[in-house]
Amino acid sequence: MTETPNPNIIDADTLTGEMRPIRRVVIGLGSNLGERFSNLQGAVDALADTPNVWVTGVSPVYESEPVDCPPDSATFLNAVVLIDTTLSAHRLLDRALAIEDAYDRMRSEVKNSPRTLDVDLIAVGDRRSDTEALRLPHPQAHERAFVLQPWSDLESDAEFPGLGPVSELLAKVDTSGLKPRADLVLEFE
Repeated sequence: MTETPNPNIIDADTLTGEMRPIRRVVIGLGSNLGERFSNLQGAVDALADTPNVWVTGVSPVYESEPVDCPPDSATFLNAVVLIDTTLSAHRLLDRALAIEDAYDRMRSEVKNSPRTLDVDLIAVGDRRSDTEALRLPHPQAHERAFVLQPWSDLESDAEFPGLGPVSELLAKVDTSGLKPRADLVLEFE
């Protein structure tokens, strides 16, 4: 994984004085089991409660048809969260997994099986990683309307690392299975 933080944006650790870069992070949320909206709101709240994480934006909620999921999978609720953080990508991954676990995410051998909560790191600054544990940017996100549309809603000029404008990527994907849910609004402080 490369480590080329923006040298112009830094945060000083108040205990050690160590300077750490602040990175912009895009996180995708999804749920198709249980209290789907409550699960998404809980994830936003848990991210906002994480030390050295500042939630800067939360997208509208969308309902989406399952993609590459087992037959008879329920529809998902999806959203995108933007954060600024001084945490490393691996620390963020650990936090994402802990949040999923707190919402009883069951891991299965079946690819894309139904889940109470999915917290995916889509992009962490300009970081690149291609390990079994962490792939950045997220390898399928640029093909998923349920990530691209909410991200575009938050940042119309967003750039997907290495692939270009999110708006151009969105124009290439099928959005017919995506329905805005104006009746569901995620809140953050």
